[in-house]
Amino acid sequence: MNRILRRMSLVLLILMVGIGAFAVGTYTSSVRASTLAAVVAQQAEPSAQTTSPVYVTTNESLYNGIYNQVAQSVVSINVIARQAGYGYFSDQYASGTGTGFVIDTQGHIVTNYHVVEGARRIEVNFFDGRIVRGELVAGDRDSDIAVIRVSDVPADMLVPITFGDSNALFIGQEVVAIGSPFNQPWTMTTGIISALNRSIRGLNNYSIGSVIQTDAAINPGNSGGPLLNLQGQVIGVNSQIISRTSSNSGIGFAIPSNLVSRVVRQLIEDGTVDYSYLGISGGEINLYWIDALNLDNASRGVVVTSVEPRSAAASAGLQM
Repeated sequence: MNRILRRMSLVLLILMVGIGAFAVGTYTSSVRASTLAAVVAQQAEPSAQTTSPVYVTTNESLYNGIYNQVAQSVVSINVIARQAGYGYFSDQYASGTGTGFVIDTQGHIVTNYHVVEGARRIEVNFFDGRIVRGELVAGDRDSDIAVIRVSDVPADMLVPITFGDSNALFIGQEVVAIGSPFNQPWTMTTGIISALNRSIRGLNNYSIGSVIQTDAAINPGNSGGPLLNLQGQVIGVNSQIISRTSSNSGIGFAIPSNLVSRVVRQLIEDGTVDYSYLGISGGEINLYWIDALNLDNASRGVVVTSVEPRSAAASAGLQM
């Protein structure tokens, strides 16, 4: 009897061990399967750490901020203007492009006079896509500055730009230009002030003084657009370039903001600009005049080559 009981107990023990081993194997397989599934899921989902972060430099952020601040004040100008012709072709018209910028909430916009001179139609394009007609308020050939006005834009949609002090500029100062080169509106270019107190010819026989020279890319279509400091203030109006190919060669000129402010104020208030007038023609002293007049090599000044009759210079007795 005892032998039978021992055999039954042994059989029962073997069964229990088998059942336990089966259960452990099943659990281990389940864990392995779950682990494998988790690994596959991780491989299927892209990890955020594998994506390189976007790196923005301080200068990039600064330039982007200037653009966002000023672009809505800058306008692109399309013009249909009359051109002088001959015979049967005496009444010809041509299209042109330029740039300008808003200066107040009354709709006044500054640009170059050569952009709108002779214009029969002025189309003003705003950054938000609005297109309106502009009317010439007044222009000044001596400084190549003009003021146009738009009347179909609500005052709250006009964002005036801020003028900076062009007397505070220095060579090497970083600058930004925004305009429509080759009819590509709201193009930003950067550079430095290459020189100050340059002189360029206006639209007549008089010269514009205290002009800013810059290497910021300026091309046809930039005319009338703002040259800005890194505070987003207008320090000049981009007007001319020196180039043998009519495209940027690193020498551009901007009319200084202090002169622009004075001219614009008089154009809006009076429709014309008054200048001091001496009435002489001449040039700077060079080596030829130093040798001819036996001057000191450090001599500076102007050689008078002509005096206009009945001018202030003639009344003062100045002679050539």
